[in-house]
Amino acid sequence: MSRAGTVALVGRPNAGKSTLMNRLLAEKVAIVSDKPQTTRHRLVGILSDTPGQIVFYDTPGIHRPLHRLNKQMVRHALDAINDADVVCLLVDAAEPAGAGDAYVLDLVERSRGPRLLVLNKIDKVRKPDLLPMIGRYAQSGSFAEIVPLSAATGDGCDRLLEAIWRLLPEAPPLFDPELLTTHPERFLASERIREKVLAATREELPFSTAVLIERWDEEEGRGLLRLYASILVERPGQKKILVGRQGQMIKAIGTAARLDLEEFLGRRVYLDLQVRLEPGWREDRALLARLDRDGDVDLGSGS
Repeated sequence: MSRAGTVALVGRPNAGKSTLMNRLLAEKVAIVSDKPQTTRHRLVGILSDTPGQIVFYDTPGIHRPLHRLNKQMVRHALDAINDADVVCLLVDAAEPAGAGDAYVLDLVERSRGPRLLVLNKIDKVRKPDLLPMIGRYAQSGSFAEIVPLSAATGDGCDRLLEAIWRLLPEAPPLFDPELLTTHPERFLASERIREKVLAATREELPFSTAVLIERWDEEEGRGLLRLYASILVERPGQKKILVGRQGQMIKAIGTAARLDLEEFLGRRVYLDLQVRLEPGWREDRALLARLDRDGDVDLGSGS
């Protein structure tokens, strides 16, 4: 009997959860950036291999929420902890532990299933500093195994997969083994556009933007996708920054996004990208519900 189950990757913002999921899948499902709170949904990545199937949940970083959007993000992470067969707590080994880390540790220790501790970013840590850290976490007795690794380089990732396979229940695959994710293309496209916005902006702008797909028109005979998308901002000054002088910023974001989408979707893309002023969108129930629906997946069996 093969093994199959769900694995939640949880932790503080910027712990490297998305980078790790992409590394384990050997494919890019989650967008990544150096900005905290990049992930806003529970992202599903499916690894089907000889031992069975692992369904990863990449989750938003757990933090103190200041807006309705952030509360929604933290809810996605907490739901994943409760739903998963195995919980992997990611800790940034290169950063000193604080109150936020203690809070997340407490949440994970209350989860029902087996737990793994992943000490990420060991490529940035001296080995003598790593051993006491492992010892402190080992004293809690809360984890089936502690795995030091680097999601960026791949060092230690094979050991993590081996530990996960050992903990998963014997079961048939949850999804068609051909699937890499269960998110719709529209959502994945909007995320890749948002990744380019994150790369181009700084300070408060990354947190104040969202991407909506307004229209998705396929021209089958021409192998062309016409994609109309809006970048939401909260203030006129933010819109001015995103548009840029003589439209240079939005043009650069659009070009980078179009090239990425063409590679991802395997067809030509015409991308019409606009910046839309939407004051207070992070508190807007209806708009947040739409963003949430766009990323919805069926977490039931797909096989």
